[in-house]
Amino acid sequence: MDRLDELEAQSIFILREAVNRLQPIGMLWSIGKDSNTLLWLARKAFFGRVPFPVILLDTGNEFPEVYAFRDRIIREWGLTYIDAPCPGAEETDPSLPPKARAAARKTLGLKRIIAERGFRGMILGIRRDEQAIRSKERIFSPRDATGGWNFRHQPPEFWDRFNAEPPPGGHVRVHPLLGWTEIDVWRYVEREGMPVVPLYFARDGRRFRSLGEKDITFPVASNAATIAEIILELEASREPERAGRAMDHESEDAFERLRAQGYM
Repeated sequence: MDRLDELEAQSIFILREAVNRLQPIGMLWSIGKDSNTLLWLARKAFFGRVPFPVILLDTGNEFPEVYAFRDRIIREWGLTYIDAPCPGAEETDPSLPPKARAAARKTLGLKRIIAERGFRGMILGIRRDEQAIRSKERIFSPRDATGGWNFRHQPPEFWDRFNAEPPPGGHVRVHPLLGWTEIDVWRYVEREGMPVVPLYFARDGRRFRSLGEKDITFPVASNAATIAEIILELEASREPERAGRAMDHESEDAFERLRAQGYM
């Protein structure tokens, strides 16, 4: 088995464990490259059928290309889809910087949909290499009744033995892509022939490397117009993946504070 085969097998194992041990369960689908990879893996894990709903935490500020891609994939893959509207920024923590408050809307939207649907498990497509605070995550990550995360008090995970019991009133977040890297994802996209949102490909010397809301996410300089060119670019690049995310530049601890409060 090569690296992609190993990553695929591990992620499929995690998905099957999550569905077997956590019900009801849902999956957050941001419609970016990572969550699309996760959705692709779910279809493989369950023989072409995704046995849980996919959920967009919808701020109303996604790019038009993202919404168009969402509608096409829902139709073509026969997905059970939940649109979860997010509260306005005025309901978020006022001590957060402005761009982080915009992102925090998704935290509130996630809390609401978990409470409304009674989810005990939530599958997410985050990776450890994407942001420093995410490197402290577990594959099965408990959240308390408020959705809060205490990274100093997490269960150990040895020999693929996971603690899947939610805390009282809480839930467990499951991260099947945690050990993947950005370049792993793109190599897998290339190998599998997966569809992705066209914003990832360069146009007029710029492309989006990471997709978020259109008012807080910006393209980076790039001439990579194909998946093969994106892979070559990443092999040579030292720029952080989230360089185009405005909230990552506001304050040093903004992302850590968001994550502690329940952000993805």
